[in-house]
Amino acid sequence: MMTNKIYTLFLAAGFTFLLTGCHSKKTIINVSDGDILHKNQDILTEIIIYDVFTPPVAARLYVYTSLASYEALRFMNKDEISVAEKLHGFGKMPQPEINKSYDFTLAASRAFFTVARNVKIFSIDSLKVHEDFVYQTFKEKLDNATYLRSIAFGDTIADVILTRAKDDGYLASRGKPKHLGSNDPGKWRPTPPDYSDGVEWCWNTMKTMVMDSASQFMPPPPPQYSTDTNSFFYKNAKEVYIITQNLTEEQKTIARFWDDNPFVMEHAGHLMFGTKKITPGGHWMGIAAIAAKQTNADPVKVAKGYALTAIALYDAFIACWDEKYRSNVVRPVTYINEHISKRFVPFLQTPAFPEYTSGHSVITACTSTVLAKLYGNNFAFQDTSDLRYIGMQRHFNSFREAAEEASISRVYGGIHYRTGIEAGAAQGKKVGELIIERILQ
Repeated sequence: MMTNKIYTLFLAAGFTFLLTGCHSKKTIINVSDGDILHKNQDILTEIIIYDVFTPPVAARLYVYTSLASYEALRFMNKDEISVAEKLHGFGKMPQPEINKSYDFTLAASRAFFTVARNVKIFSIDSLKVHEDFVYQTFKEKLDNATYLRSIAFGDTIADVILTRAKDDGYLASRGKPKHLGSNDPGKWRPTPPDYSDGVEWCWNTMKTMVMDSASQFMPPPPPQYSTDTNSFFYKNAKEVYIITQNLTEEQKTIARFWDDNPFVMEHAGHLMFGTKKITPGGHWMGIAAIAAKQTNADPVKVAKGYALTAIALYDAFIACWDEKYRSNVVRPVTYINEHISKRFVPFLQTPAFPEYTSGHSVITACTSTVLAKLYGNNFAFQDTSDLRYIGMQRHFNSFREAAEEASISRVYGGIHYRTGIEAGAAQGKKVGELIIERILQ
């Protein structure tokens, strides 16, 4: 399987910029609005991979940048209404001046870049290369007054978005003590091979976008912990053990395809090296892009699709993480090593947070519900969103089919019990339905 090493990522990014930079002036001018929106998202995903943000933090980056882009671009369609004004904490969004000329794609790009820099990414230089290219594109086709007015409008949108971001609980969460797990029976504790502390353990303190609270869709309690071989908990873990000991090649492919672990530590003897990959959120932002391109969506729908997908990811992570650190359920690798087989090693590396509910199951059920509302329940597509990073692609007949495969992949990977993925899928679907109810209906 191909892996996404740092040098591979930046060679690919540099090659992209080389190609665009060598185009003639006429070619640059003719770059479509939709292509610019997609390229903006692509560069953000590449930076998120390079900077190794955790999945919840990556979702935060996606939601604020995507909302900023949509809120500026929506004025291309006079009937399009604000999404941010339907969310918690944004208030009234800025309006363009009447009877003044704007390029709303430029305004959207400006808002996107400004929010990305301040929310915050670390690889500013990589963003600047792409940002300068976009600005140059518009400078060559717009009069100076329209160019400056569009830039200024993008800045006003970004200011409102960033004001909300500063008060969403993120900065306060950075000062929290580490979550080191518990030695109590059935409770999560750090897992091999790296035994890292719990990731984003207080993410439920983040201000939600649509949900009334982090616990609005609290799932049923997880199965009662037991080491009795006749108990449901033991049988739940034994199922994971049996499946992972007898994986078919197809099941291994599915597990690898949906791994989406942003940073996996590889161990080879005394050597250790990190492999960077796309986050679960980045995977579904990629699917949103595929749907938009496949349907030749107009720029406003492209931007709206990104924004709604990001909202789904953001609230889904909050709902999931709220339950993860409340129930604090032990991971299969810990339980199986202690009560079934000391030699058990899961097919995938176990992420550093509790088991219940499955994050993949929650966010994929949520985003697939929202995307189905936008593009249809039976939308068939080739998922190439991860192709450049791990060299894999798969075909799905619907967003739901993709979500269900992503969910079961966690059992194949040996990192979730079936109860965790089933409860997660139900939880995510409820979050997605609420987003549709409050934003799209």
